[in-house]
Amino acid sequence: MHKLLVAVALLYLSLSAQVLAGPGEDADAAYARGDHAGALKIYQALAAQGLAPAQFNLGVMHDFGQGVAKDPVQAIRWYRAAAAQGHGGAQFNLGGMYFDGLGVAQDHVRSYVWFTLAAAAGAPGASRNRSALAKAMDATQMEQAQRLLRECQARNFAGCE
Repeated sequence: MHKLLVAVALLYLSLSAQVLAGPGEDADAAYARGDHAGALKIYQALAAQGLAPAQFNLGVMHDFGQGVAKDPVQAIRWYRAAAAQGHGGAQFNLGGMYFDGLGVAQDHVRSYVWFTLAAAAGAPGASRNRSALAKAMDATQMEQAQRLLRECQARNFAGCE
């Protein structure tokens, strides 16, 4: 009986994953072939459901003007939504947006925090960016960054802005 329950549970999970993956895969395929309008429509529907990868992809599309007008403020909005769910790529991109002051005021303290969170999530290049940024920050900025980082982690990425 236990093996049957496990088999049924595994079948349910695999079917659920396929249903959830389907629209995301369709959006990714549309994006890859340059159908940004088609990808945008699907990503918007998935992002409205709270799916971090779709939110991240909408951030990228607004960041680079793919299928929409280039809009760093909207990019920040979508990156924040995905980053709050622990999406390393979104955290990395927020670090870059704060570093460059795109869509937000330039803020090396917040940039350092987001690069640190992205590094913890395994985002490639985040550790390197954080280290380079740390060399340019003074002791007061580092103290602020460490405090903000602790607060952000304690609130599970909420209120990191």
